[in-house]
Amino acid sequence: MEVSMGTRARRGVKFLLILLVVKAAADCSIPKAPGNTVLSDQSLLLNIFPEGVEAYFDCAYGYVVESGSGKITCVQSIWTEPDLVCKKMDCGPPKAKPNMSFDISAGTLVGADIRVLCNTGFKLSGPSYKKCYPKGWSGNPKCHIISCGPPGNVTNGRSLWDSKDDPLYGDVIHYVCNQGYTLIGNSSTSCSASGGYDSPAPTCEDAHGGAVDTNEGLGHTAVVISVICVASVVCLLALCLHRFLLRRKGSYDTREDLKPELLQFQNL
Repeated sequence: MEVSMGTRARRGVKFLLILLVVKAAADCSIPKAPGNTVLSDQSLLLNIFPEGVEAYFDCAYGYVVESGSGKITCVQSIWTEPDLVCKKMDCGPPKAKPNMSFDISAGTLVGADIRVLCNTGFKLSGPSYKKCYPKGWSGNPKCHIISCGPPGNVTNGRSLWDSKDDPLYGDVIHYVCNQGYTLIGNSSTSCSASGGYDSPAPTCEDAHGGAVDTNEGLGHTAVVISVICVASVVCLLALCLHRFLLRRKGSYDTREDLKPELLQFQNL
């Protein structure tokens, strides 16, 4: 029996459709990336994944390859098992900075937060925590030395701090009293980590225990009395000397101390 051309054409189309169906059934679907991995950019560009085609996985952002190649193959419409193992990136300990330390008990992997600590006598400026990102640690904290206010004033005394700048942590301030006064309390104090001084400024008291103005008045009075006494003695001595000289002069004028014989001779 002779087969018509139309029948042959229909059979050919049907055969092609069957081949297409079989081939489509043999293709693999888009591969699904397991945890911490992503399909590579090259594999994403493929529209279909026929038998025998290879695809690749990469580690997700923030992860690095620990083992495996990441390659999978389409075999009878099924992907082979991926062998890629990824682990979190490790930022490592932050770079050391002056007078600063870190609490890394939470680890140094991506996502970890660590606390920033300043040494004793220093205060923190900036964030108190750093976070590990795939590009490294965040934040730029700094530790600045603590300063104290100007030293306290001391009546009848002074501090030996001669700098225009305020004292810093650990600086020692020394005190002295004016002459004639006794220092009561500590002769020195230091700038502490709290921003204050570890002891109050001392006091200076009169060495004799009296009031300052009274002592000064008594001193001036004693000087005045001494001057008056000396002047009185000088005047008295001058008066006595004057009288003595007058008496001597009078005796010469009256000639009372001459003998009668001499007086008679002179009268001749």
